[in-house]
Amino acid sequence: MEAEVKQQEKKAVQELDSLFKPKSIAIIGASSKELSIGNVIIKNLVHFGYKGPIYPINPKEPEIRGIKAYPTIFDVPYDIDAAHVIIPSKFVPQIIEDCGKKGIKSVIINSAGFSEMGEEGVALQKAFLAKAKEYGVRIFGPNCQGIINCDPDYNAYCDFTFTFPKPGSISIVALSGGVGAFIMQSLFDLDIGMRMYASNGNACDVSIPDVVNYYGEDEGTKAIILYTEGFSNPKEFMDVAKVVAKKKPILAMKAGRTEEGAKAAASHTGSLAGVDIATELIFEKIGILAFNNEEEMCQTSMAFATQPIPKGNRVGIITNTGGPAVIATDELVSAGMVLPELSEKAKAILTATMLPEASINNPIDVVATGGGQHFRSALDVLMNEDTIDSIYINFVTAPFTDTDEVARQIVEVNKMKKKPIVCNFMTNLSMERYQVTTKIMKDGGVPCYAFPTTAAKALGALYKYHQVSTRNIGEAKVFADVKKENALAIINEAKKEGKSFLSSAQVYKLLAQYGISVADWRIANSVDDAVKAAAEIGFPVVVKADAESLVHKSDMGGVAINLKNEEDVRAVVEKMKGKFNAPDLKFFIQKFLPGGRELIAGVSAKKDLGHLIMFGIGGIYVEVLKDVVFKIAPVTEVEANEMLTKIKAAKLLEGVRGEKAIHKASVIEIIQRLSQLVCDLPMIEEMDLNPIMAFEDKAFVVDARIKI
Repeated sequence: MEAEVKQQEKKAVQELDSLFKPKSIAIIGASSKELSIGNVIIKNLVHFGYKGPIYPINPKEPEIRGIKAYPTIFDVPYDIDAAHVIIPSKFVPQIIEDCGKKGIKSVIINSAGFSEMGEEGVALQKAFLAKAKEYGVRIFGPNCQGIINCDPDYNAYCDFTFTFPKPGSISIVALSGGVGAFIMQSLFDLDIGMRMYASNGNACDVSIPDVVNYYGEDEGTKAIILYTEGFSNPKEFMDVAKVVAKKKPILAMKAGRTEEGAKAAASHTGSLAGVDIATELIFEKIGILAFNNEEEMCQTSMAFATQPIPKGNRVGIITNTGGPAVIATDELVSAGMVLPELSEKAKAILTATMLPEASINNPIDVVATGGGQHFRSALDVLMNEDTIDSIYINFVTAPFTDTDEVARQIVEVNKMKKKPIVCNFMTNLSMERYQVTTKIMKDGGVPCYAFPTTAAKALGALYKYHQVSTRNIGEAKVFADVKKENALAIINEAKKEGKSFLSSAQVYKLLAQYGISVADWRIANSVDDAVKAAAEIGFPVVVKADAESLVHKSDMGGVAINLKNEEDVRAVVEKMKGKFNAPDLKFFIQKFLPGGRELIAGVSAKKDLGHLIMFGIGGIYVEVLKDVVFKIAPVTEVEANEMLTKIKAAKLLEGVRGEKAIHKASVIEIIQRLSQLVCDLPMIEEMDLNPIMAFEDKAFVVDARIKI
């Protein structure tokens, strides 16, 4: 089976070779009009030095931009690998059929007027896709820019943008052409080379996962930049990207973070899971580095393009100025990095090689008068220290030192690629002298940043990738004692009754089928039944009004706690009967469990992704504090433990000011069992277990709500 999957992946990559490595290109809709897309693409191909033949297709023009034109693709007497289509949308289905008959394997449809334009456009898109499938043609777009391959063997600028990047090892895929072009320009301005670029518009066939998979198999791509506005098929993306992210870093940014959240939902979990949380969790689960700032993402890519990944979080700092090193230290520590003490051997070497004023601790301050030999000695020491994983340099081009020699020494060590190096390079580029120093650093592949914080963030991102690429979350535990068929029968019973919310009895019976611990309970139809149930359970008890129309019962006066005798129960139930006029009103009687820590766990279904599992501080304050974290189901034991440690109030679970710590293992088990439950029963839309009362020896669910 594994061999079959690998064969399919190999085939998928080979199918896109005609798109990213076209041996010849036809421009269907080529035009002699200077500013038309069909003319600009030909101009870009020629300007970028495309290595293959170009075939402009225009029934009226004998040549375009000095290149022989053909009336139709059938008039081209040679094979064609790929084609651009820039014609009115209504003619595209026929053109795709013609491309198929000609043997063209990939088509970039730059034309608009398809699914983005309503029903008529959708019909046209379906029509050309059917033709493409019939003839085995891969479609890129429509309504897209295209692709760029900077490999000198191809120089395929199949795009109408205006930035001509130098060859490099960063590949970009962007849903938005405008943002993609901006990122490409930003890399160009930072003097960072690019490998490949793709902006696929409507993405009706070749998808972002297809492109990410292709980049993952491309030996020339060291890192991938991804910009998205959402995923049409989140599961497909996860399946592909989790494999690629283990091999090479994916730096990603998603738009739409500031929307106000999901629509009003009946459960706490649904309302707390904002519209963008799923994408953030996808990135976290599969090891993608997420960014909220496009400039920081582009700056960071410079380090990934030139440096090895560190093997740990231990950083050594070299500086010739004080303040920036302090700023960098703060940022590095915030990123989870540490500055180890240097060994006695290292200190002895530095004592012998440094100026008398130098500091031989970590950071190593070579002082402003330190020259090339002093930087080199510090670099050699840190490279040879087993307790150092990466090196951060503050380099100010002081006027009384040979800055070119300092740069040459840094470059010489950098070329070893033994440990990652980033540099906060502070200079005056208006001075010709320092322009030479700058060129030495850049040509030597040293990632240089103008600000210490930016440089430190880049090094922190390298370390973070080490973390995510080596992180093993394990497999989700499968509990053998669950009774899936019984649980399914309970849900089917609710469906037959026309319910969208399960009754309390159905909820607690369902939880029991999955071994989720609950406080002892009974359902009562009358006052006398309630008194009897309370006596059986044992006082004190809780009484809750139970009806499908009552969602947040405590807000409506539908919950009474710590009832210590039969008289209290009778009085409360009588009062609730008078207050709530619901025809399905019953009374949920439950053992009162005081003194525990109130927690919440919950579930929210996301289309095409599955379920999000939530955990946090519960009770009546959950929507005020919003101290919750989410994971994508299935949740492993490692992930469940991370949920407990990542909430802001994690210290409370350990016990503070004389309080006892909660029994974490019980809470982790509840999360795992909840995860298995919703994976087995995908028809569950939302669920709240709120509160879960956690004690030093056990945890119990004392209130729950399930929507199907």
